[in-house]
Amino acid sequence: MPGIVGLITKMPRERAERELQRMLAPLRHEAFYVTGKWFDESSGVYVGWVARKNSFAEGMPLVNEQGDVVLIFSGEEFPCPETARNLKRKGHALDEREASYLVHLYEEDPSFPVPLNGRFHGLLADRARGTATLFNDRYGMHRVYYHESKESFYFAAEAKAILAVRPELRRTDPKGLGEFIACGCVLENRTLFEGIQVLPPAAAWVFRDGSLEHKSVYFKPKEWEDQPRLEEESFYQELRNVFSRNLPRYFKGEERVGMSLTGGLDSRMILAWHKCSPGSLPCYTFGHDQATRQCRDAVVARQVAQACEQPHEVIPLGSEFLSRFSHYAERMTYLPDGCLDLTHSPDLYLNEKAREIATVRLTGNYGSEVLRQSIAFKPLEHARGLFSPEFVPCIHAARETYAELLHGHPVSFAVFRQAPWHHYGLLALEETQLSLRSPYLDNDLVRTIFRAPNGALANHDLCLRMISDGNSVLRRIPTDRGVNGNRSHASSAAHRALLEFSFKAEYAYDIGMPQWVASIDHFLTPLRLERFFLGWHKFHRFRVWYRDALSQYVREMLLDPRTLSRPYVVRRALEDVVERHLRGDRNYTAEIHKVLTLELIHRLFVDAN
Repeated sequence: MPGIVGLITKMPRERAERELQRMLAPLRHEAFYVTGKWFDESSGVYVGWVARKNSFAEGMPLVNEQGDVVLIFSGEEFPCPETARNLKRKGHALDEREASYLVHLYEEDPSFPVPLNGRFHGLLADRARGTATLFNDRYGMHRVYYHESKESFYFAAEAKAILAVRPELRRTDPKGLGEFIACGCVLENRTLFEGIQVLPPAAAWVFRDGSLEHKSVYFKPKEWEDQPRLEEESFYQELRNVFSRNLPRYFKGEERVGMSLTGGLDSRMILAWHKCSPGSLPCYTFGHDQATRQCRDAVVARQVAQACEQPHEVIPLGSEFLSRFSHYAERMTYLPDGCLDLTHSPDLYLNEKAREIATVRLTGNYGSEVLRQSIAFKPLEHARGLFSPEFVPCIHAARETYAELLHGHPVSFAVFRQAPWHHYGLLALEETQLSLRSPYLDNDLVRTIFRAPNGALANHDLCLRMISDGNSVLRRIPTDRGVNGNRSHASSAAHRALLEFSFKAEYAYDIGMPQWVASIDHFLTPLRLERFFLGWHKFHRFRVWYRDALSQYVREMLLDPRTLSRPYVVRRALEDVVERHLRGDRNYTAEIHKVLTLELIHRLFVDAN
């Protein structure tokens, strides 16, 4: 995603500038990006940045009136409305750039970056103090990779920037690889690459004279965990006040905002409280081009948009995506540094289309994790014997690490672990195309959630009440899985049961199909049973795609001698996985996802020159 890159070093200026240029080049992914560089030879700071045109962080660097404080900022910040007015009253001149107030906020608030609210990272050079501070948001969502060598400290929004100047790091870390295979992400601020780590959340690392002086954090989760719990009604009133008060911040700015609607509750809760004029907020839903039916997400989202008098359209995924699958698979792996498996390859295509509607995509992402404590990932089992005996202990170790991480406060797990490790990859991919905003990681909202009484976040009741208080009409529309609705109790329960069955049946007929069902389905191939189960809730159907439309791609990639010779896979087992899935009598969708992704990671990052 767009962000900053750089090095802090004592090496000669000419060499440092050359390395900075090489780090910046791999991040220029799109024609609508703007780039820049700034350096201070006396302090050994060399920094570059990439931003989307017209975005919050486009106008870097930010410099104070005296010229002795320089801030390079990436991401977005959602301040109190009074922030800019207070700074102007204190004599600071704010220019037309949205982010210009930030450098003055540092001058006025010695706790900076504590007051910042959003997903961001940056580097602040204070020439009067002779320091440079590298910092990020308190969730670690706007990621910073780093590598410490004897002569330089390298940092970058994308790991590929560091690999560009440190080719000896182009090797996978077995522990990180094991975690990626088991959990779908790398844990505990590690990465897939030996020698490259991730800056921890709420970091504020201070450098002086070209060297790292000390590592510190400006926020610890315990500050929120130790708050006293509220009574049920007091908690609800506080949550409602915070949500309704802060929500308008996420619709402000110079860029056009589009609402990414689903059939669930979280995006609906936003529309319930965002009071905008009819026809002013473009809404859209990701769907498919299947002629026989629409996704439930699309059906329900259209009803929600109509109830709010807003336009709505479906962005379909279909033949165009499949015809260019190899392109999207490679780009999806490359852009977020291999942090996603191919399940998310459609998301790049769909967000490219979403950008044509609006360059800001407002979503309900993270709502279920924050408001209902949903756990979005867990270790998965793969076909026995697929991975080599020498590598299996790394996968087992990942499961043990994950189990240990579940201990502690569930909200802390959701926002300080699950969000920056599991959700980061998709966020990084999406933000190569547009600015993605969600009010569910707002600092005030999350701080309030930590004060919830026991049981308050155990079901949908809290969200349904919030929706009803904001717009009672929206509560009466059943979700894609039948939650709530305006039907009688008996018919509502039956309708919900039917939708829940279709949801689970679709999963079982796609990636989750048991092997014995795959055998039966193969025997009944002429009946094309998938048409009865697929397309109700999901816009992709990878089990069938890999078997049919993408079979040649799967065969060419996974049966290639390079793939079969990788040390972490067993050749005969992988050959069997490919042949049985393409024949259709076994379901190895998850295994194909994972091994295809691993092979692309090797070709793009490890084997690459």
